[in-house]
Amino acid sequence: MGNQLNGKRVLVTGATSGIGKACAHRLAEAGTDLVLCGRNGEKLEALKQAFGPFGVDIKVLVFDVRNRKEVESRLSILLETTAIDILINNAGLALGLEAFDGGDVDQWEEMIDANIKGLLYVSRAVVPQMRRRNSGHILNIGSIAGKMTYPGGNVYSATKAAVHALGEAMNIDLAGTAVRVGNIAPGAVETNFSNTRFSGDETRADAVYEGYEPLHPEDIADLALYILNAPSHVNIQDVLVMPTAQRNPYVHSRNG
Repeated sequence: MGNQLNGKRVLVTGATSGIGKACAHRLAEAGTDLVLCGRNGEKLEALKQAFGPFGVDIKVLVFDVRNRKEVESRLSILLETTAIDILINNAGLALGLEAFDGGDVDQWEEMIDANIKGLLYVSRAVVPQMRRRNSGHILNIGSIAGKMTYPGGNVYSATKAAVHALGEAMNIDLAGTAVRVGNIAPGAVETNFSNTRFSGDETRADAVYEGYEPLHPEDIADLALYILNAPSHVNIQDVLVMPTAQRNPYVHSRNG
């Protein structure tokens, strides 16, 4: 399978760290032009400079996917002059690990706003252009949590289940067009995910990955490129990927 991504334009949300950053790096290596989106303008500019040697065109957009007005404003201006070939809905987060009846409602709101509403706001802005052009590929970064919940994962799992359901719905709604939609559901990936979930408690975050080798952001980026590089008649709709040491959220082989 040759490189069918060279020269395409990819918009990546949550591009400044973790899976989003790894995807952006791999895509730049593959010769794609990029629109890097995130909340931290300095980090976005640093990425733009770091990817400079790849010789691709890079735009940065600073906005919070949870803020509907920001999303609509930034993307409407961009889409007036720029065609988006690929959208990677990566921005999202997990907060807390309490039982449902002891959960922090503010954290619930933040997860719902980022993981569900943010994906919807960005997709709603970008997809009509793809439909008009009858061309495009959308890749949503979900989670094993969206397929099998775990103790304390209640609202986060619900938001990722929504991501997977929306991916299925997008495919149905875009039937009859050449626009494809895929979901990736990773298991444990060592990013700042757990640091964010535990409010910077590095001891708790490190314990999540103790005793086994988790997935790395680059593993997911490599899978993303494989999906996005598939021939136009191939639509890889849903992929579950786990570390070899993790067989579901409950079963790990730690320390060998």
